[in-house]
Amino acid sequence: MVRLPLTVADIERGQRLGTLLRRARAERTLFETALTAGISPDTLRKIETGRVPTPAFATIAAIGSALGLSLDTLWEQISESDDSDLPRASGGPCAG
Repeated sequence: MVRLPLTVADIERGQRLGTLLRRARAERTLFETALTAGISPDTLRKIETGRVPTPAFATIAAIGSALGLSLDTLWEQISESDDSDLPRASGGPCAG
């Protein structure tokens, strides 16, 4: 299967996703969050730093659930061009 090159929009969206996840993680360690999500800490680190700008849907769903962020909230936040007002997670269960 041939992977298409990432667009500038894909890369920017990945950077916004990483910022959102870092902020939502707040006081939790990367290791704790990754284990709760069922992924490796290295994978979470790569997503948070934008090195994996287009992670798999299941990975995003697992991280969102671990951080108490619904998929709707994640999409709303990463689809916007301004990330200055990204919310912190409430710590509650994921609604989506």
